[in-house]
Amino acid sequence: MAKAYGDDLRRKFLLAYDQGGGTLEELANRFLVSLGWAKKISAQRNRSGRAERVPHLAGRKWKTGAEAQRQVMDWVAAKPDLTLAQLQAKLHGEAGVSLSSGRIWHLLKKLGLRLKKSHFTQSSATPKPTASGARISSRVSNRSRRNA
Repeated sequence: MAKAYGDDLRRKFLLAYDQGGGTLEELANRFLVSLGWAKKISAQRNRSGRAERVPHLAGRKWKTGAEAQRQVMDWVAAKPDLTLAQLQAKLHGEAGVSLSSGRIWHLLKKLGLRLKKSHFTQSSATPKPTASGARISSRVSNRSRRNA
């Protein structure tokens, strides 16, 4: 992969452009760079106000700003038993941020908050499967009554 041009070349190129040394095309020929690169760095400087390269920040960008993250922290501090669905609804309604429950889970993890299972809730009413896969019946079958 090609190496990026240094910041010194960028600064010299943009300085020459600012001083009226020619058009972007003329300067690109003089500095032995492509016209596309010249247009790109000129546009980047107009956006960022910097002649140096803008550092690349890898990874997915969070939709939630610092204010929304503080709100989530406050909500969880005030009511620790909020579910992901409730947090999702609050974020959408009050902060105007739409996140999936998976992204909310990651947000809580990023904020250092953990979801714990409560030891005081009722256990599930769903019976566990048997090893053989047979159904568990509370009724006694006719066959077992005859054997008894």
